Amino acid sequence: MIPPDPERSPRRAARAEAERLATAAHAITLPVEPATRRRLRAESEARPARTQVGIRGLLAVRGGTLAMRRRRAGVLAVALLVVATGAVAIGAAASAGGGEEAARTATVDTAPAFQGPPAVPAEGLPVPQLAAVPATATPCDDPAFTAALASGDDEAAISAAGGGDAFRAAVASGIAPCVSLSDPNREWVVVNKQRPLDPLDYRAGDLVMPQNVRALEESALRSAPASALTELVRAASDAGAGEIGFLSAFRSYSTQQSTYAGRVDVGGVEEADRESARAGYSEHQTGLAVDIVPCDGSCGTLDDIASSPQGAWVRDHAWEYGFITRYAEGRESVSGYLPEAWHQRYIGRELARAYHEGGYTTLEEFFGLPAAPTY
Repeated sequence: MIPPDPERSPRRAARAEAERLATAAHAITLPVEPATRRRLRAESEARPARTQVGIRGLLAVRGGTLAMRRRRAGVLAVALLVVATGAVAIGAAASAGGGEEAARTATVDTAPAFQGPPAVPAEGLPVPQLAAVPATATPCDDPAFTAALASGDDEAAISAAGGGDAFRAAVASGIAPCVSLSDPNREWVVVNKQRPLDPLDYRAGDLVMPQNVRALEESALRSAPASALTELVRAASDAGAGEIGFLSAFRSYSTQQSTYAGRVDVGGVEEADRESARAGYSEHQTGLAVDIVPCDGSCGTLDDIASSPQGAWVRDHAWEYGFITRYAEGRESVSGYLPEAWHQRYIGRELARAYHEGGYTTLEEFFGLPAAPTY
């Protein structure tokens, strides 16, 4: 038996025919004519079934290839149309006189061109200028102020600080830590139920009796308030307000103990604390406080001063001589004491002016200190 020739086998023949048709399909760019399609179909019917299947698949592939070619041709045509249109627009712009610049303008940009980082000036990047902020001025940095403070000259220290109001503002704001409101030797010392004297048995120095002022008991003042009281009494008399005398000024620690104990015996501790200071907490120990009375031939009591002509004059003019009414009406919740129109406290002329002009009614508020209603 003669073996079949592989070159003549149906499979080999079908593959050869498929390769021939595929090669021809790549060369053909037009649709298959109906007559050709009928011829190929007739030829395939004369071949075995397996060959027919291969030819039909080939036709399907060829048809798909042609469809793909048609789509590619359409896309290419659209692209050529866009290019042609752009060329016409550029040509028109150039012919209108815009030249090369107009041609660039006619080009449609779909995204802004990247311009790169900003140019750095030849002198380099600008350097931020920082303005110097001056430090808060404080009297404690002023040699004139610290020298006056060290010498014990309160009047000179206040003047070096810029006056009474400037001094008060510096102390109340806390920018003058070199000033102590607890120093009993200073005219600006603050003594109340929360601020005892240091030491408790402090005794004021330079005590003198005021000149030409009626004293109902032997009780002195420090030199500055003693001189100021003499001037105040004379000015009140010259103004026709009447004579002013005083009952009590400096009291020692032991004297204040006796005074407070007598108040306790009369009205009890609670009532005594509203009217009298405990020893070591009294302004009278500083030698800066004085209790005045009205005099007209004879002198009245402490309670008489508020409604007297002398009391009215003192309310309006005492600050001119460095005095303030320390315990004012309606301020017990701050000062800790019932009102005492007779209790005049010396703080110096400059501070008394600032106190009066500022409308203050307690030293606690004047220097920004907390209220001291109780011990």
